[in-house]
Amino acid sequence: MDLNLLRVLDALLQENSVSRAAERLGTSPAVVSRSLARLRRTVGDPLLVRAGQGMVPTPRALELRDEVGALLRGCDNVLRPGAGFEAVHLQRTFTLQAAELLLVGLAGTLTDRMKAEAPHVDVVFLPESGEGGPALRQGTVDIELGVLGHLDPEILTRPLTRLPLVGIARAGHPLFDRPIDVRAFAAVDHIGISRLGKRLGPIDSALAEQGLRRRIAVVVPTHTSAMLLARESDLVALTLPGWLPDATSALGLRTFPIPLDVAPLDLGMAWHPRNSGDPGHRWFRDHVAASVREPARATLP
Repeated sequence: MDLNLLRVLDALLQENSVSRAAERLGTSPAVVSRSLARLRRTVGDPLLVRAGQGMVPTPRALELRDEVGALLRGCDNVLRPGAGFEAVHLQRTFTLQAAELLLVGLAGTLTDRMKAEAPHVDVVFLPESGEGGPALRQGTVDIELGVLGHLDPEILTRPLTRLPLVGIARAGHPLFDRPIDVRAFAAVDHIGISRLGKRLGPIDSALAEQGLRRRIAVVVPTHTSAMLLARESDLVALTLPGWLPDATSALGLRTFPIPLDVAPLDLGMAWHPRNSGDPGHRWFRDHVAASVREPARATLP
């Protein structure tokens, strides 16, 4: 049956009048009369009959009144974006892919926020994959978080925050014995952090503009291994300011501004458009964004 006929039937059974039903539906009495004729043929019942100057419902119409109203409300809930969504009833597992440093910095905040609203939601955190991976398109990852690039053309993105890089070294490093200028920064040995083994990046380009170069003595795949190595050596690494202050202090490490004009990191998140209208996924995206911005606000001046 045409859903519009059900809406006409609902209006007729609520108003017991063709003219008032037409006014309620924003159409003409003639259109409602034709729809009533179709309804009578379909149902096999007159539905509304004359009683003096008005109309009264038949017993069959009275049986249908509540059922039709409930059916239309159900249809509206199905078709209305996000209608009826309540996070507390959500039972779902989301998958978030990000660099290890971001995961460690936001995982606690994110899980606490979600537990307060949706105790049955779980999160699987995945490390960054190779560039250009199709995980979002294939549906194996719900959200990719970090410095976005090499995405499939249909992927949707949302910028979250900008964070500068800072240097990090053990608190007793000789580098801290005097003001850290660009030559002192370039003179020490560095730890490169790359899951792909890359040695050079924006820091090296900025140094080259000043006729300087640094030595990348070691390349490690994660920020955790870089911090542990910096604790045990005179090697210097890069990190985000204020992102993991307790861990930095506990490891006996100290951060310092990089004496170079280097663009900050633009952090964002990406997802496949198949999930854009899903209220649960939208709820998760909003919590990821808030969890990233919370430590970022403490980091930025």
